[in-house]
Amino acid sequence: MKLSKTEEQLMEYIWSSGKVFMKDIIEYYPDPKPAASTIATLLKRMQDKGYIGYETYGNSRQYYPIIRKEDYFSKHVSNIIKDFFGDSALQFASFFTRTSNMSASELENLKEIIDQEIKKKK
Repeated sequence: MKLSKTEEQLMEYIWSSGKVFMKDIIEYYPDPKPAASTIATLLKRMQDKGYIGYETYGNSRQYYPIIRKEDYFSKHVSNIIKDFFGDSALQFASFFTRTSNMSASELENLKEIIDQEIKKKK
């Protein structure tokens, strides 16, 4: 199951923090801060989707990610490639390099990454 934009925003914070209590999450949000019940609802949905878990300490819960950020975004990109590029990573890469306004330096860096991956696969 995919995360909503609001859940992704919260998940980014949890990924960057590792483990967080509700009070940490409330402090993360700018003013006006969402209600604790709103955050609790988001956390419950994310838990039900299998993205986070928690440990109980007295009356408090410490939340932590179950899914690694890299795994989440890898699956997300894979779905984009499947849905919009006929399951062709080559078509996606071609589209990305032509439309992303990358500088010559960034394209050279990308080329180096590709060359390294080619060496690994040989």
